[in-house]
Amino acid sequence: MAGMYILAGIPHFWKPKAYLKIMPPYIPFPLAMVYLSGALEILFGVLLLLPETQSIGAWGIITVLIGVFPANFHMVITDNRKRLFYTIMLWLRLPLQGWLVYWAWLFT
Repeated sequence: MAGMYILAGIPHFWKPKAYLKIMPPYIPFPLAMVYLSGALEILFGVLLLLPETQSIGAWGIITVLIGVFPANFHMVITDNRKRLFYTIMLWLRLPLQGWLVYWAWLFT
């Protein structure tokens, strides 16, 4: 789990434009939020590696997952690619986040 979040956070800095595309228009300072969410994923992923900080890292991951949910939902409702497989994957991603929250909670 730690590696997954560390690796997931890195592209926020390599390709922030990809994340900006999915940001809901009501989110203030979208570029800062992209960088912040990536940094938090990396930080909390690292905290998951250490037994003494594992619980803090897990609660942090839960918070990040809840915080980015609006962007993922916005991505679903504004999808205009008209590709069935892609649309299905976007919809499946939403309940997957619930499972990821549960998985992180197991480390609290």
